[in-house]
Amino acid sequence: MNKPALNIDAQQFLSDLYINGDWRAGAGGERFDVLNPATEEVLTSVASAEIADADAALDAAEAAFADWSARKPRERSEILRKCFELMTARLDDFAKLITLENGKAGVDARGEAAYSAEFFRWFAEEAVRADGLITHAPASGARIIVQHKPAGIAVLVTPWNYPAAMGTRKIAPALAAGCPVIIKPASETPLTMLALMPLLEEAGVPKGLVNVLPSKKTGALVDHMLHDPRVRVVSFTGSTQVGRKLLHSAADNVLKPAMELGGNAPLIVFEDADIDIAVEGAMLAKMRNLGEACTAANRIYVHEAVADAFADKMTAAMAGLKMGNGLDPDVDVGPLVNADTRDKVAAFVDDAVQKGAKVLLGGKAPGGTGFFYPPTVMTDVPINADCVHDEIFGPVAAIQTFTDQEDVIRRANDTEYGLVAYVFSEDMKRALQVCERLDYGMVGLNRGLVSDPAAPFGGTKQSGLGREGGHEGMLEFMETQYISASW
Repeated sequence: MNKPALNIDAQQFLSDLYINGDWRAGAGGERFDVLNPATEEVLTSVASAEIADADAALDAAEAAFADWSARKPRERSEILRKCFELMTARLDDFAKLITLENGKAGVDARGEAAYSAEFFRWFAEEAVRADGLITHAPASGARIIVQHKPAGIAVLVTPWNYPAAMGTRKIAPALAAGCPVIIKPASETPLTMLALMPLLEEAGVPKGLVNVLPSKKTGALVDHMLHDPRVRVVSFTGSTQVGRKLLHSAADNVLKPAMELGGNAPLIVFEDADIDIAVEGAMLAKMRNLGEACTAANRIYVHEAVADAFADKMTAAMAGLKMGNGLDPDVDVGPLVNADTRDKVAAFVDDAVQKGAKVLLGGKAPGGTGFFYPPTVMTDVPINADCVHDEIFGPVAAIQTFTDQEDVIRRANDTEYGLVAYVFSEDMKRALQVCERLDYGMVGLNRGLVSDPAAPFGGTKQSGLGREGGHEGMLEFMETQYISASW
């Protein structure tokens, strides 16, 4: 039975599974709690999907595939455009829900909601641009006809740090390509994705094309779906460790994998950088989503000639942030998503201090309710500190210094990850030369934000496979077919 659209003020959360356009309890009847990270109170309980529910979703997706894939690209485009318009009209509602289950400050949550909607607009435009090719084979004289076709059912596994954006970044290109999807949202933040479903219905998305399966049994549920021969694509955003496991499962059926995995982003500030611009960029790269992002600046390298000036201005900027419940319009910094994340951030800081780092700001979790950790600045962070080698995933700026360009490039590349890096310099020749030598899928040059629906988002090395966004994002959900013809 269908439920009413989202009503945040009344806190009427949609909390059942969404399969074939219907809301239903899980096959086993189990539910799990979703907490407000700022208050530690239970927002609601959510149905937990079982294997039988996954099979029902696969059946629904299979039934929806033939009609959707056969539709004219313009028809798919118009529905995606309508999704954009409807979500844009409801940004405040989605922002509030994101804050309630994720904790991020309201301004950050509204930014995510707007960013999420943009994927529908971008891929509404890309849906009509799955261009093919006809050429003449040089040797045989045959015609070479190349076209792109929908790959099939896609399983989408999304993280908790961007409850809306990590879903729409996958849903929109899949639908544009002609594929049905089954979404497994993170257990910490399933409500936003469930709330999106009535909007998709209103926009005209057919039943069975998008299915949502929250579950506390993620591993077994996803593994089961990846071993179903009807599934042809798996798209995952999350840790490298989990990504490796999914790749092992995907290999059994030779699925198309799109993996956006962990990061350990370096941010390099050269001596000729505009310090104000560098600090502004570092604040954005570090504090967007409270540092709970794989794109967050994790290792900040500042030339020793400007290190003190940078640290002073960075500390002042961080000190000016107000921490509290993200629903408060004056708050800049909300809580981290759960106790484990907060404790991990605290452990990183304690480890760095024990090894010689100096804390200029913050550094201690406050007492009381909520999973809060204050904006923190550390200098003299040693190379053997744990936070240099692992994602901090919190509001901690770990600053190191350098003097030699070759040395800082080596240090920046000295990681198994290769998602994103940041460079600040007024010398464009030198800056671009450095960017090209950084082994990263993306580089922000004199800016602290690289995410854009129009750009191919993704990394190298252990940071993943494939790209999201741009034209490449849609091609992840398509197969290339070549026809050799004579006439």
